Amino acid sequence: MSDIYQDALKLHAEAKGKLEVQLKVPLNESHDLSLAYTPGVAQPCREIAQNKDNVYKYTWKQNSVAVVSDGTAVLGLGDIGPEAAMPVMEGKAILFKKFGNIDAVPICLDTKDPKEIIQIVKAMAPTFGGINLEDISAPRCVEIERTLIQELDIPVFHDDQHGTAIVVTAGLLNALKVVGKKVEDITVVVSGTGAAGSSIIKMIHTLGVKEIYGFNINGIVTKEDYDQYDFLTQELTQITNRQGKRMTMAEAMCEADVFIGVSAPGLLTQDMVKSMKAKPIVFAMANPEPEIKYDDAIAAGVTVMGTGRSDFPNQINNVLAFPGLFRGALDVRAKKISEGMKLAAAKGLASLVSDEELSPTYVIPNALDPRVAKVVAAAVAKEARDEGLARI
Repeated sequence: MSDIYQDALKLHAEAKGKLEVQLKVPLNESHDLSLAYTPGVAQPCREIAQNKDNVYKYTWKQNSVAVVSDGTAVLGLGDIGPEAAMPVMEGKAILFKKFGNIDAVPICLDTKDPKEIIQIVKAMAPTFGGINLEDISAPRCVEIERTLIQELDIPVFHDDQHGTAIVVTAGLLNALKVVGKKVEDITVVVSGTGAAGSSIIKMIHTLGVKEIYGFNINGIVTKEDYDQYDFLTQELTQITNRQGKRMTMAEAMCEADVFIGVSAPGLLTQDMVKSMKAKPIVFAMANPEPEIKYDDAIAAGVTVMGTGRSDFPNQINNVLAFPGLFRGALDVRAKKISEGMKLAAAKGLASLVSDEELSPTYVIPNALDPRVAKVVAAAVAKEARDEGLARI
């Protein structure tokens, strides 16, 4: 088997980046130049000056997204800086194009100051139809996203938070069908309460899960420790651990129907899995090594197992969510991406696995399934219209 890292390095060196700009109009003769640039270009400028909404009609704004990062939480590599984040942001941009036919531009910022990032994004917002925040560390990413959602009139979305939550929720909906359990009856243990974990907890709570235990490096999240937490974890005290229990994750697993991991490798043991309720569901998504290895989980009795990896069944991959989500939002010129639109995306994604296809090894569509973006986009667009967030 080839070394994937060396092969990837060779690909990037030979291609010198994964993006390029292509023309959508001819530029072969003098008349072409007169239409695309001066003097002809003055007329669309006048039309936009009279009515700013015409920018959607005459420019690429209606189909463009900025992929913005400060390089502070890149993959599993941590704070490696804006330059080193570029290959990932380019990668995100090509996924937008391939799966959503959206023109995305990587923008890596040389600042970690949330206020500066907010100011920069607001200043460049006229150019883009949407903003995808990427690989910005928590809880700063939440502050940045919430402020931009409030102050801009275009969709703003932090994929590391909500993309993961959408795909997990879709997988959970189908996994519960496999094991014959209802959303309102299950207990879920979530390991990791940062950007992704907090969003997952909030989304499955909205879905109807009543009993959730959240764990981070300091142990179980509890109201009693409210003052010790950042604002993100403080919010979770309102919807997790309703009885204020003090217990280890191993103790919580005895009550669990579902384990969701967005934390670190090896945290979940086979003994913990064996202590779970009948027909357990495990989504272990730490990368590159999950909280428990796939084979170990199955051997310990897991019924439905998902990971973030492509070499095992039920890959929880954000590419299943963000291209279709933005496609739907852009198609109706949504003012924002709401909680309802995210949940609609999850339900649309789940619907792609029919009852006949459903099995322990197939609860989530394949990342390369060509139906995904279209179905997710349609669900998101409909919800945007239903909520009065669509402009067309």
